[in-house]
Amino acid sequence: MVSDLMPEGGSPGARLEADQVQPFLLESSDIRGRLLRLEQVSSEILRRHDYPEPVAQLLAEMLALCGGLSAMLKYEGVFTLQASGDGAIRIMVVDVTSEGAMRGYASFDQEKLDRAVAAADGGRPTVPALFGKGALAFTVDQGSHSDRYQGIVALDGDTLADCLQHYFMQSEQLQSGIVLAAGRRGGAWVAAALVLQRLPEESIGDIDHEDDWRRAMVLQASCSPEELLDDSLPLNDLLYRLFHEEGVRVFEPRPLVEACRCSGERLEAVLAAMPRAEIEDLKLNGAVEVTCEFCTRVYRFDDADLERIYAS
Repeated sequence: MVSDLMPEGGSPGARLEADQVQPFLLESSDIRGRLLRLEQVSSEILRRHDYPEPVAQLLAEMLALCGGLSAMLKYEGVFTLQASGDGAIRIMVVDVTSEGAMRGYASFDQEKLDRAVAAADGGRPTVPALFGKGALAFTVDQGSHSDRYQGIVALDGDTLADCLQHYFMQSEQLQSGIVLAAGRRGGAWVAAALVLQRLPEESIGDIDHEDDWRRAMVLQASCSPEELLDDSLPLNDLLYRLFHEEGVRVFEPRPLVEACRCSGERLEAVLAAMPRAEIEDLKLNGAVEVTCEFCTRVYRFDDADLERIYAS
């Protein structure tokens, strides 16, 4: 479905629910974009973990970033964003399937986190302050029938958006504008992203094209975090507010849901590949317990389960 955003009854476009990606095109310049606002997805993922505020906010932003970037690609499989370093946050992972199933988690050192927050002196710690020396990797895995694609960028920008924008420009010659926001609304976490990109063949052109891109960046920068996170402001209304002079064409939205892909069958395959003696060392109270980092579900394998796994 394709439609232009035009005011109707005082409200441009139809209200779109959260937890979906809205693709759009600026018709005056052929700049493509994605706008999304996560509510149930971000709240459910963060509800499962008792993360401190700086970690929770960054993970919420990463969820929005992952959803926005993945929707710019055509793939059948899993798109993953993974940031890791030697600082307070050791690892942060978010992925989304081509069907829109999202999950995410973070691992951190509380003492290092306390020091990073104190050093920020009331401000928000930067990405390097939280991760230390590290890297952000994004991977497209389409299964055994296709090669994996991976890009890696150093975590040396103040924000996740800064890191990715630098990568796309330096490594892909792809001009990108990324705005992220995350915060609590009524006790629940809301996250949002507004992503603009110009294809490589459109990135080098005449002065008019460069003016189009600069104008789009100015308009994108005028979008405040409050607007992005305002669940009373429909996504189409926000797009019209920002870009109506450019001509905004919207396409079929892509829904996103919180869903973990862990399963007992997968864990059994992992256990079966390990030596039985190592498994015995992992027993606690007569059984092996494995906790999924993403959804915190606990899988328990007793002696009967282990006998079945190793007999098969």
